[in-house]
Amino acid sequence: MNHTWTSDRAGLYAIVDPERCGGRDPAALAEALLRGGARVLQLRAKVLDDAAFIALGRALQALCAAHGVPFVVNDRADLARLLAADGLHLGQDDLPLAEARRIVRSMPIGLSTHDAVQAERAAAAGADLIGFGPVFETASKARPDPVVGLEALRTVCGAVPVPVVAIGGLTVERAPEVARAGARFGAAIAALGEAEDPEAAAAAMDAALRGAPPG
Repeated sequence: MNHTWTSDRAGLYAIVDPERCGGRDPAALAEALLRGGARVLQLRAKVLDDAAFIALGRALQALCAAHGVPFVVNDRADLARLLAADGLHLGQDDLPLAEARRIVRSMPIGLSTHDAVQAERAAAAGADLIGFGPVFETASKARPDPVVGLEALRTVCGAVPVPVVAIGGLTVERAPEVARAGARFGAAIAALGEAEDPEAAAAAMDAALRGAPPG
């Protein structure tokens, strides 16, 4: 996968979390989301041991390769490199970006941020992608950060020189709003994994994100 995917793609950034799959097999969910048109697929697995993470990562990576979609690993720089992933995504409390860069080298790195200062620092530090949110209320984290809202998203999208992923509480109905605010991607976990028809949910959300003109 070309390392320029962070800037030459846009739309749905799908996140597969084994804890938020609606009782489905995570690989089966990933396949449905890819069929639905996910532009990026991330594995987020806080509770798996390394062996299980690697096994699931390899399965998802193969699916992503078959669909021509970048495969991103959440948190684990070591496993991202081992799996030869297409990207790594970090949170504020994860390995510092500079240290992660030593492990994954030229692999694109995304960094979650929760205010404009964090976003600008992340871009200055060399993040290839900025996650910003939660834009809306979310149940995907036990202790979510305060909601930032659409105006803060718009400000950050205009202030940083790298693509922004809107995170937190995204739904099909809200997707056009984050696209109009300037986000290149919209990330979703529960709205996809817990949907009755994940493939249809992915298709609808990607279309909503890509069909909304900037404004």
